[in-house]
Amino acid sequence: MTFNLVGIGNPVYDIIITPAISTDGRVLSGCSTNACLVAKRLGMPRVGLIGSVGRDFSERFQLDMRKYGIETSLDTESERTGGFRLVYDDKGDRTLEVLAVAENITSKNIPEDFLDSRFFLIGPILGEVDFELIKYIRTSTSSTIFLDPQGLVRSIGTVGKIIHKCDRDQFKRIAELVDFVKPNEHESEIITGEGNPVLALEQLRELGVKVPIVTLADRGSVLLESDHVSYIPAFQTRAIDPTGAGDTYAGSFIVEYDRTRSVVESALFASAAASIKVEQVGPDFHITQEEARRRKDEIRGRLR
Repeated sequence: MTFNLVGIGNPVYDIIITPAISTDGRVLSGCSTNACLVAKRLGMPRVGLIGSVGRDFSERFQLDMRKYGIETSLDTESERTGGFRLVYDDKGDRTLEVLAVAENITSKNIPEDFLDSRFFLIGPILGEVDFELIKYIRTSTSSTIFLDPQGLVRSIGTVGKIIHKCDRDQFKRIAELVDFVKPNEHESEIITGEGNPVLALEQLRELGVKVPIVTLADRGSVLLESDHVSYIPAFQTRAIDPTGAGDTYAGSFIVEYDRTRSVVESALFASAAASIKVEQVGPDFHITQEEARRRKDEIRGRLR
């Protein structure tokens, strides 16, 4: 039976501190993990996740995935599972401190049956995915590939702090292999050097991205399809925890694109779904098709 979606990227267990909440210890997160959780809850029948976890959280993670109905292929040889300490300020800006890093992912971690997937979501958190792995997926499948590049523009600086930088030549090689690329506004500037999101879309296209999307937090998102720029509003809500909003955008975009094959419709749905995620904390967030579609319809009325 074909997978609907396979996520590739290391799961993490994070400590999250915002002006509104503070987690009780480490909670499950990660770009590909959150995207897979969203896709499953929005109705995708078969969802898989490939990544590396350490022996410290291996049993807990596998129990979590069984509970959420997500199949896994895991490297459990690392001593420690990846994770961050995320601290948000009143403006929504955050600092990241690395708690631990798990092993990188290679083609050996991908079972043959996981290659039979309609979509791949590549969502590294800290450099665990490289060009060779993405090239292997591209040459081994005819799947649609969606890239969230956050983990490609991060590295560890002094005292465990994250620094951001991008090898543009390497990014170009990767961009040419995938179908969608979705950085946030800060990441798009790191990749392109362009602070204007619309101009960043054009730069991403020049780097080889077929359909670039830039998310703008509570200002929505912008995307470039063919030669047309679309502005997608956000659903206005009170964010309790912004962690995972972009991951939710990615997972829900794929769900709707699988149904409609419309980039704009998928971005509207993704914007609506992301607004639901930021109202909640941790992996047990509640999201339904009905509420996401209600918010999507409301957002549609603000399109320009």
